[in-house]
Amino acid sequence: QVQLVESGGGSVQAGGSLRLSCTASGYINSNYCMNWFRQAPGKEREGVAGICTSGSMIYYADSVKGRFTISQDNAKNTLYLQMNSLKPEDTAMYNCAAGRYMFYVTRNRADFPYWGQGTQVTVSS
Repeated sequence: QVQLVESGGGSVQAGGSLRLSCTASGYINSNYCMNWFRQAPGKEREGVAGICTSGSMIYYADSVKGRFTISQDNAKNTLYLQMNSLKPEDTAMYNCAAGRYMFYVTRNRADFPYWGQGTQVTVSS
């Protein structure tokens, strides 16, 4: 049974930083990609960043490129999202998800077998 548990969310002012963590328990197929998605109230789910094949493939949404950094520590089974220069429009519930696809291929929940429960990020102006 795989579980993904996110942490690290919170409330910050614009320009601030947060680091999100997603710790996995149980076996995840080594061919799977690890992704971060976010969803703000009233908006569609948006893929933010993804990492595949032990870091050889990394992609970012244009909206976060240059500000967010995705990384993983395989020894700790943990995925990270370092978020710098945060903007109010980054306010959302952030979820990690594991599956065969990178976030830009699909954002359908059903396409990713494993999801975390989410961590809230609120950025005030």
